[in-house]
Amino acid sequence: MKIGILALQGAFIEHIQMFGQIGVEAVEIRLPGQLEQVAGLVIPGGESTTMMKLMHDYDLVAMVKKLAARHIPVWGTCAGMICLAKTAVNPDSSAMETLALMDITVRRNAFGRQVDSFEAELEIAGLRGGPFHGVFIRAPYIEKAGIGVQLLSALPDGEIVAARQGNLLATSFHPELSGDPRIHRYFADIAKV
Repeated sequence: MKIGILALQGAFIEHIQMFGQIGVEAVEIRLPGQLEQVAGLVIPGGESTTMMKLMHDYDLVAMVKKLAARHIPVWGTCAGMICLAKTAVNPDSSAMETLALMDITVRRNAFGRQVDSFEAELEIAGLRGGPFHGVFIRAPYIEKAGIGVQLLSALPDGEIVAARQGNLLATSFHPELSGDPRIHRYFADIAKV
């Protein structure tokens, strides 16, 4: 089986390379039929509004929702986390359309603009080997999580930056840019690849 990487926009090539480092085949997904043979799906970082529009344009929204309903693991990183969220709030407090799969409320661009991007060492529940180097680029964070959501990591000031709900995984940072494949291995284990 393979891990699919949504390849409409954003940092999809870097995810493919990271899965390759751990010996897991990852394939680009652009059309609904390509989702039929994957053991998991990654929605990468990029621009969440554009990504949602492209998912509609390529008839992927219903298929991604069906995939999640069949308990196929789905992982959203940065913009992908926004797409997975039940609710996503813009800095001006307006809401945007999402896939509404994960019971989280996410604040878009929560740390500011591109120039406010940063890196931080993160303790992540269930991840062995010490802190994980998180790369945050115009990142969101989780403002609120439902009862069934396991919080995996937060910054020192309490902003939640990683969570899991059953077969759904969300990270507000970019593990594909860290050079550290541990979260990709964690997701592959969820997908039982």
